Amino acid sequence: MKNYVKVSDKLLAELFPINRSITGSGNRHSLKILKKIVPLKIKSFKSGQKVFDWKIPDEWNPIEAWIKDKSGNILIDFKVNNLHLLGYSTPIHKKFFFHELKENLFYDKKKPKSIPYRTSYYKKRWGFCVNKSQYDLLKKSTDKLEVCIKTNFKKKGEMNYGELLIPGKTKGEILISTYLCHPSMANDNLSGVILTALIAKEILRKKNLKKSYRIIWVPETIGAIAYCKNNEKKLNQIKYGLVVSTVGGPGRFSFKKSWDEKHFINDLAQKILKENRIKYKNVKFDIHGSDERQFS
Repeated sequence: MKNYVKVSDKLLAELFPINRSITGSGNRHSLKILKKIVPLKIKSFKSGQKVFDWKIPDEWNPIEAWIKDKSGNILIDFKVNNLHLLGYSTPIHKKFFFHELKENLFYDKKKPKSIPYRTSYYKKRWGFCVNKSQYDLLKKSTDKLEVCIKTNFKKKGEMNYGELLIPGKTKGEILISTYLCHPSMANDNLSGVILTALIAKEILRKKNLKKSYRIIWVPETIGAIAYCKNNEKKLNQIKYGLVVSTVGGPGRFSFKKSWDEKHFINDLAQKILKENRIKYKNVKFDIHGSDERQFS
């Protein structure tokens, strides 16, 4: 267990600063780091590919993004915190008065000290996410503010994901899935990414597995949809599965039930939690949340 804590801490330190999205070099870099822990395969879907009634977007890679005052002082900088840049922002280099800029600024009134996480994957726009103090600082400016966002979009790009199949005695599989796409957010969902890697590492140590385990690290929503579309035959072998997310925060364990109330995995999970005297919260299935929606 102590060993896993050390591995977890090291992974968190390495993965946290990397900018990730549903596509991009940050995802590939993150998967290469995970590959040092478990022998996952790094795979991809092509940009522009239709997956059911969705389409995989162009690959997006941010280079720099900042807002400067008239003296050239950087007030907001993507390099300081990659949450500052609206995910999938289009490029721009222009000067604005605050009243012109504010429609492209996002802050959270309920959590004024936090930088919110915002994206615009399927609608072309640009923007910055800031805390309330930063918003107020920009608001005070009576002069024009210089805005620069350098990003590139690849029409012939790709969306990457990681996959590991651990074979057992039977073809029946258990799916374990987690999402990889959020930048610099420890609980949501680096905790899931790291825990899934450690689960895979532990399963690899086991001998005489009855069922096989299919473990995937995918971009949320579009990644799971693309995986389902491109692996329909493999999915027929899956008997049941779990989606691992937000497992590093404070408070009690939370278990979201299967859409099928009578499925034995609901009873199994609750039985294990009770046997280990772990306080937990039951959550009924609904379509909100993570990729349990896609896989269910």
